[in-house]
Amino acid sequence: MYIKQIIIQGFKSYKEQTEIERFSPGLNVIVGRNGSGKSNFFAAIRFVLSDAYTQMSREERNALLHEGSGTAVQSAYVEVIFDNSDGRFPNNKPELILRRTIGHKKDEYSLDRKNTTRTDVMNMLESAGFSRSNPYYIVPQGRVTTLTNMKDPERLSLLKEVAGTQVYENRRTESLKSMQQAENMQSKVDVLLSNVDERLSQLEEEKEELRKFQERDREQRCLRYTLLNREQQKCEQDIEKANLSRTTGVEQTEQQSEELDNYDQGITQLERDINRAKQTLELRTIEKRQLVGERKTAQQHKAEVELDVDRLSAGFSSAQQAQAKLQADLKSIQGLIQTRENDLAKMMPKFDQAVKQEADIQSQLDDVQIQQQRLQRKRGNADRFANKAARDKHLQEELNKCFMQLSQSKANRMQLDDDLNEMKKTIATTEKDLTKTQSRLDSRSNDLKALDVELAEADKTLTDLQDQRRVKQREQNLSRSKTQQAREDLQEAENIVSNLTDRDTWKGIKTVRKMANEGMEGIHGMVGELFEVNPNYKTAVEVIGGNSLFSVIVENDDVSTKIVSHLTKNKAGRVTFFPLNRISPKEGSMPNAQDAVSMLSKLKYAEDYEPAMSHVFGRTVICPNLQVASQYARSHGVSAITSQGDRADKKGALTGGYIDTRRSRISAIHEESKARREYESVMEGLESLQEELDTLTQEITKATGEVQKLKQRREAYVKGTFGLQHEIKNQSTDLQRLRNEEKEKAKQKEQQVAAERHLNNDQQAFEEEMKQDFKKALTTQEERTLETLGSQIRDLQKTVQGLTAKRSELEAEVSGVQQQLDENLRPQLARLKAQGVEAELEGEGGGNVNSQLKERQRDLKRVTKELNDVTKQLAKADENLEQSNQNLANLEQEKSKAEQRRDELIRTINEHKTNMERQMQQKATATKALADINRQIRDLGVLPEEAFRKYQKWEAKRLEDRWTKVTKELKQFKSVNKKAFEQFSNFAKQRNDLQTRRDGLDTSKDSIQVLIDHLDRKKDEAIERTFKQVSREFATVFENLVPAGKGRLIIQRKSDRQARQEDEDDSDEEQRNTVENYTGVGISVSFNSKHDEQQRIQQLSGGQKSLCALALVFAIQRCDPAPFYLFDEIDANLDAQYRTAVAKMLEDLSTAGEGGGQFICTTFRPEMLQVAEKCYGVSFSNKTSSVDVVSYDDAMSFVENTQMAR
Repeated sequence: MYIKQIIIQGFKSYKEQTEIERFSPGLNVIVGRNGSGKSNFFAAIRFVLSDAYTQMSREERNALLHEGSGTAVQSAYVEVIFDNSDGRFPNNKPELILRRTIGHKKDEYSLDRKNTTRTDVMNMLESAGFSRSNPYYIVPQGRVTTLTNMKDPERLSLLKEVAGTQVYENRRTESLKSMQQAENMQSKVDVLLSNVDERLSQLEEEKEELRKFQERDREQRCLRYTLLNREQQKCEQDIEKANLSRTTGVEQTEQQSEELDNYDQGITQLERDINRAKQTLELRTIEKRQLVGERKTAQQHKAEVELDVDRLSAGFSSAQQAQAKLQADLKSIQGLIQTRENDLAKMMPKFDQAVKQEADIQSQLDDVQIQQQRLQRKRGNADRFANKAARDKHLQEELNKCFMQLSQSKANRMQLDDDLNEMKKTIATTEKDLTKTQSRLDSRSNDLKALDVELAEADKTLTDLQDQRRVKQREQNLSRSKTQQAREDLQEAENIVSNLTDRDTWKGIKTVRKMANEGMEGIHGMVGELFEVNPNYKTAVEVIGGNSLFSVIVENDDVSTKIVSHLTKNKAGRVTFFPLNRISPKEGSMPNAQDAVSMLSKLKYAEDYEPAMSHVFGRTVICPNLQVASQYARSHGVSAITSQGDRADKKGALTGGYIDTRRSRISAIHEESKARREYESVMEGLESLQEELDTLTQEITKATGEVQKLKQRREAYVKGTFGLQHEIKNQSTDLQRLRNEEKEKAKQKEQQVAAERHLNNDQQAFEEEMKQDFKKALTTQEERTLETLGSQIRDLQKTVQGLTAKRSELEAEVSGVQQQLDENLRPQLARLKAQGVEAELEGEGGGNVNSQLKERQRDLKRVTKELNDVTKQLAKADENLEQSNQNLANLEQEKSKAEQRRDELIRTINEHKTNMERQMQQKATATKALADINRQIRDLGVLPEEAFRKYQKWEAKRLEDRWTKVTKELKQFKSVNKKAFEQFSNFAKQRNDLQTRRDGLDTSKDSIQVLIDHLDRKKDEAIERTFKQVSREFATVFENLVPAGKGRLIIQRKSDRQARQEDEDDSDEEQRNTVENYTGVGISVSFNSKHDEQQRIQQLSGGQKSLCALALVFAIQRCDPAPFYLFDEIDANLDAQYRTAVAKMLEDLSTAGEGGGQFICTTFRPEMLQVAEKCYGVSFSNKTSSVDVVSYDDAMSFVENTQMAR
C-alpha cells in the first residue's frame, strides 16, 4: 500500500485544483524554493492523516483556506488516493479515496466518495498500519531540530509515547476516578443508612397513633353516610316531580314543534317556489331583453335595406339611360366605320393599279438609263484605256464587283423572303389569337351574369344560416342561465348532504361519481338514492339505514378493490362498498302479523339491488309503538322500529327521542340526486345547443368561404375582362405593326429584285463588251442608239412624273381613310365597347343593378317578416313576464302568511320553554344538590357493612349528636401520620436496598484496585519492551549511517545519578527497578571508532546531532513500520557524507520488501535526488502554488542553482 495520488484545492497556498501526478511506490523527491508551498503540501497530507488539525476554532479553520487575490475561497479539500492492491484497507477495492473537506463552519470526511466520521477514518488508518502512538512516519520541517535539542526527560516521554503507554495511563486514570466515585458513594450510603434507622424508630410510634385514628374515622364516615343518604332520597323525589311536569310540557311542545316543522317545510318549499319563480322571471326578463335587442337590430337592418332598395331603384333608371346612350353611340360609330371601310375598299383597286403602272414605267426608265450609262461608260473607256488589255482588266474588276454585289443581293433577298414568310405566319397567328380573345371577351358577360346569380344564392344561404345561429344563441343564453341556476341548486343540495355526513365519506362519494362519469363500469350509486319510500315511513327507514345510506353499491368486489386502491393512492376519502356478488343477507324468521310490517316491503328499488337492500333493511320490522317493537325484537331477534323512529334492538337496547325531520338524510340524498339529474339534463341540452351552434358556425364558415370564393372569382373575372381588353388592344397594335413591317419588307424585296436585275444587266453588258474589240470611239449604230435612248428617257421620265402624281394623290386619300379608321373610329369603337363591359362588370349596367335590386327587395321582405316574428315573440314575452310577476307576488303573499303563523307558534313554544326552563332550573338545583351529596358519599370512600345496617333506624338528632362528638374526638389527631404503615414498609425496604448497594461498592473497589495493579504491570512491560527495540534499532541504524562509528541509547534512573557516565548501565541489561524510577533517555555515540570513548549528544556538532536525531527517527520507524513516510528537509543540517548515507538508507528502505515503504521527501541537496525514482517541482505564481513532475536534470539544476545562490 502506498500513496498513489494527491488532489488539493483551496488549501492554504493551493487555490485551484492541483491534481498531482501519481507517486512512485519508492522514493519521491520534491524540490522548490522557500515559500513556494512545499511545507503546505506536507501540511495538506497531515491535515488528512494525522491528529494535528483537530478541534480547531473558526479562526484556525479560516487560516487553512486560501487567502490570495480574486474570489474568496469558501471551502477547501485534500484528497489522498491510496493504492490498495495488497488489501490492507478493508474496502475490497484496488484503491481507496480519502478526502477531508473544511470550510468556515464545516469539517467533513469521506471514504470512496461517501461521507464518514473522523473516528471511522482514524480507526481504519490504524488498522492499515498508521499507529497513532508513533507519529514519526510524518516528519515535518523542524521536527529533526526538535529531536536534536531534546533533553533526556523529553526523550523518555517520546519513548513512552512510542510504547503506547498513554492508553494505559488513560485507563488507570479512569479506574482511579471510578474508585474515588465508589468511595464517595459509600460514604453517602452510610449516611443514608443512619437516617433510615432513625426514621424507622419514629414510625413505630406513629403506627399506634394511626390505628386509633382509623377507628374514630370509620365511625364518623358511617354516621355521615347515613345523614347524606337521607338527603339523597329527598333530592331524588324532587327530581322525579320535575321530570313528570317536564314530560307533560314536552308532549305539548312536541305537538307544536311538529306543527312548526310543517310550517317550516312549507315555507322552505315556498322559498324554493319563489326562487324558481324568480329564476323564471329572470329568464323571461333576459329573453325579453334579447328580443328587444333583436327587434332593434331588425329595425335598423330593415331601414338599411329600404335605403338600399331606394338607391338601387334610382340607380337602375340611370344605368338604363346610360346604357341606351352607350348603345346608340356604339351603333353610330359602327356605321361610320362600315362606311369608311367601304370607301377604302373602293379606293384600294385604283391605288394598287396606279402603283403597278408607276412601277412598270419606272422599271422601263431604269432599263433605258442603264443602257445609256453602259454606252456612255464604253465611250469613256476608249478615252481611259490605251489598249484592250487595260480595258478588259478594268471590266473584269467590274464583273467581279457585280458578281459580289449580286451574291450579296441574292442572300439579302432570300433573307427577306424568309422574313416575309415568318411575318405572314406571325400575322396569321396574331389574327387568330385576336379572334379568340375577342370571342372570350364576348362570352365573359354571360359567365359574369351566371356568377352573380350564384353569388346571390350563396349570400342568401349565408344570411339564413346567420339567422338560425342568432336564434340558437338566444336559446343558448337562456339555457346558460338555467344551467347556472341548476348548478347553484346542485351545490346547495351537495352542501346539505355533506353536512349530514363526515368530510372523508363525502369526498370519497364525489370521487366514486367522478370515476363512474369517466367510464368505469359496475358502479350503481349510493344506497339512499337507489330506493323510494312512503313519506310516512321515511323517518324509520332513515334511522335503520344510518350511515349505510351513504354506502355505495357496486357490481362485484373487483370494482370495489379498484376504487379503494384509487382512493388510497390519491388520498380521496373513504367509502363503504356493497359488492352485489359478495353480499349475502342473514336469513331468519320474520314476524307475520299486522302490527309488524317488514321494512323491505315499504321500499321500491330495482331487483338487482335486492342483496344490498336486504343487508341494510332486511331484518327490520315497523311497529305501531315502542312497546310492541321491543316485544318483537326480543322474540324474533330482529330490529324493530316505530314510524316515529323509536327503535328496539334485539339485545334489549331502546333508542328514541326527537328527530329533526328537516335534516332528513333520505330527503337530502333524493334532493341532491334530483338536482344532479336536472343539472345533467340542462347541461346535456346546453351541450346539444353548443353542438348545433358549432355545426352552424362551421356551416357559416363554409358558406362565408363560398361567398368569399365567389367574390374572388367575380373579382378575378372582372380583372380577367380588363386584362382581355388590354390584351386585345395589345394584339391589335401588334397586328398593325406587323402589317406595316410586312409592307416595308415587301418594298425592300421589290427594291432588291430591281437591284438584282440592274446587276444582271451590268454583268451581261460587261461580258459583251469584253468580247468586243477595243475601239477608240462608238460605232455609228451605238451613237444612234445613244441618242434614241436619251429621247426615250425624257419621255419615260415625264410619264413617271404623271403616274407618281396620280399615285400620290390616291395614296393620300387611302392614307386619310386608313388613318381615320385606325386612329379615330376603331379606337373609339373599342373604347365604347370597353365602357360597356366595364359598366356591366362594375354593376352600372341595367342587368346587374336589376339583380341587386331584386336581391335587396327579397332581403327587405325577409327582414320585414323577421321583424314581425320578433314583435310577436316580444308580445308573448311581455305576457309571460306579467304572468311570472303575478305568480311571484302570490307566492310571496302566501309565504308571508305562513311566516306569520310560524312566528305565533314560535312565541307559544318559547312560553312553554320558559315554563320548562323554570322547572328545569328547580330540577337542576336538586340535581346539583344530589350530585354534591353523591360526591360527598364517594369522598367517604369504601364503607364498612355496619354503615348500611347499624344506623338506619336512628333518629336524625341522635345521628347528628353522635357525629358531632366523634368529630371533636378526631380533632385530637390533627398531626397523625396517615401514611405511617406505608412509610414504615418503604423505609424498611429502602434500608435493605442501601445495605445491598454498600456491599456492591465494596466489591467494586476491590475489582478496580486489581485493574490498576494490572495496568501498571502492562505499562512497565510496554516501556521496557519498546526501549529494548528502539535501542537495538538505533545501534543498527547508526552503524549503517556511520559505518566507522557506534551509537547507543542510555536510560537514566533516579537511584543512580552517576549512570550517565558508567558503561555498565547499558540499555540491554536487566532492569532492577520499575520504569517509575527512570528520569530520561540519553544518546551516546562515537563517530571515529567502535572502541573509542563515546560522547553524549550534548558534546556533538550540529550536523552530528541532526544525524543522531535521524537515527532515532529511523529506529522508531523500524520498531513500528508504516506503509509510507513523509520527510520535509530532513537533510538540511547534515554534512555531505551523512547526506549520502541518509539517501542510501532511504533508497534501501524504499526498495526493500518487508519493513520498507514509500518515501516522499523534500530537499535542497543533490544526494537525495541521485537516488530518487521520481522528482516533483513546487512553483508559486500569483499567490498560488502548484506541483508538477520534473525531470532529474531540472531538479538537479534547481538544487545546484539554489546552493550557488546561498
